[in-house]
Amino acid sequence: MARVAAALITLTDAAAERAKTLLARNEAPAAGLRVGVKSKGCSGLSYTIEYADAKGPHDEVIEDKGVTIFIDPKATMFILGSEMDYVEDKLQSGFVFRNPNEKGRCGCGESFHV
Repeated sequence: MARVAAALITLTDAAAERAKTLLARNEAPAAGLRVGVKSKGCSGLSYTIEYADAKGPHDEVIEDKGVTIFIDPKATMFILGSEMDYVEDKLQSGFVFRNPNEKGRCGCGESFHV
């Protein structure tokens, strides 16, 4: 039986539409969005998203629903199999990640650990 590798990251329709909107509104043309992680918060890691002018030397490149996502190589093992979504409610809006590797989150939801 063949084994299917998990996608590094996938985007929901809402995340793809928001990413397209942000890229179209950006003052300078961007090649896509770069997703990474950094040390932050009480649980240890936090997701980062920024405009990317070009592919970094070791970035993984994901094309999903018409959006180019560059994955920082330091983040790969932490986000494997994650889904990136965009959520908007009365109090806040932003990208959220559903990460099967997470072992826990801090109370405020700002950071996670694997």
